[in-house]
Amino acid sequence: MKDAVIIKSYQNGISLLLNPESSFEELLEEIAYKFTESKAFFGEAKMALSMTGKELNDAEQLKVIETIRKCSNLNIICVVGTDTETEQHFIKALEKVDRHFSHEDASGQFYKGTLKNNQVIETEASIVILGDVYPGSAVISAHNIIVLGGLYGEAYAGGNGEDGHYVVALEMAPERLKIGDFKYKNSKPAKWGIKPKIQPQIAYIKNDRLVLESLTKELLSAF
Repeated sequence: MKDAVIIKSYQNGISLLLNPESSFEELLEEIAYKFTESKAFFGEAKMALSMTGKELNDAEQLKVIETIRKCSNLNIICVVGTDTETEQHFIKALEKVDRHFSHEDASGQFYKGTLKNNQVIETEASIVILGDVYPGSAVISAHNIIVLGGLYGEAYAGGNGEDGHYVVALEMAPERLKIGDFKYKNSKPAKWGIKPKIQPQIAYIKNDRLVLESLTKELLSAF
C-alpha cells in the first residue's frame, strides 16, 4: 500500500506529500509515527511547512501542526502554499523572524487565518499570525506580534511591562498600535483593499517613541 505520508526536508522547511486516498485520521496517525521516529534527525529547528496531495481545511492543518509539535522538537512557524511567489514571501519572512522566537519564547502561539468581523485574539505569549488583521479586529500579546500578512486593524504588544517588544507585519497599515505604554495611531485610512509591493515593517520603541521602520536583518539583530 502506498504510504499515507511522504516527508521531504529542505533547507527552509518541510514538505508533506499526503495520499489523497487516505483518511485524515490515517494521515495524522502516520504523521505522528514518522515524526516520532525522526525526532532526533530534525532536532529543534524552526521550519516552514507545506502540505500537498490532499486538500485540508484550516482546522485539519492546525491539527497536523500540533501533531508535529507533540511528536518532535520542531517549531512550525508558518504554512506555505504551492504558489512560488507567495512561498518566497513567507520563506523570507521566516528567515527574518525565526531567530527571535528564542527558547524563552518557546510557548509562542501560531494562528492561521484572517481576523475579521471584529475578532480579537489575546495571548500571554508571542504570536505569529498567518493571514491579515482586518480593520476593527485586534491582536493583543504580552510579548511580540508577527503578522505574515497585512496589519490593518489594531495591535497591542508588550503588555507584560518589559522592554524590547515589537510588532512585525508584511504590510503595516494599522488603525491603532501600542507597544507597552507607547501608542501610535495611523492618520490615514488603512488601504487594506489594495495589495502594494510587499514591504515588511517593524514597530518598536526607539528614544522613547514608537517608530515604524523597514524590516532588516540588521535591525532585528538589535533585539
